[in-house]
Amino acid sequence: MEEAHLVNSPRLVLTFSKRKKQKPDFQDSDMIRSSPFRTSQVHGPKHSEVYGFVGSISTVVATVIFLIWAYVPDKLLESIRIRYYPSRYWALATPTYLMMTLLLGLAFYIGLNFTTTPHPTSLNTLFDEYSRELGEFDPQMEEEDERPIGPTSDIDITSISDVMFSSSDFM
Repeated sequence: MEEAHLVNSPRLVLTFSKRKKQKPDFQDSDMIRSSPFRTSQVHGPKHSEVYGFVGSISTVVATVIFLIWAYVPDKLLESIRIRYYPSRYWALATPTYLMMTLLLGLAFYIGLNFTTTPHPTSLNTLFDEYSRELGEFDPQMEEEDERPIGPTSDIDITSISDVMFSSSDFM
């Protein structure tokens, strides 16, 4: 008997036979999984699970090796026949360089944002190509009628100034 080849896709499982005359059989993957008597079509772990497991184990092993290299005395390393290893200077210098690179990169990013931001007194901070003026409702509508929710618009700066700096006491 010839073995069928399965191609997995999000919605369908296509079964192709080695025979050229036979048409592909389209089966719904939900139908296959709903049967309690069928086994799962997918076997083994996912690639992301394997990469995550190997990555976590590698991180732990690298950390242990780094700590042994940084803190174990030279005589103890030589007694277990480890004679070649990098200078201890790099055990302190590498994390320091990485932290300073991170801090300088953050400072550069903030400075770049300050240079691209318009000045606070510029009208570009109030209006741009996406600004929308408040639309008016139909004047024929009466006050008692329910008004629809208006379209999204910007609040006029004079309205904001009146609310914030008016002399009337709201409290």
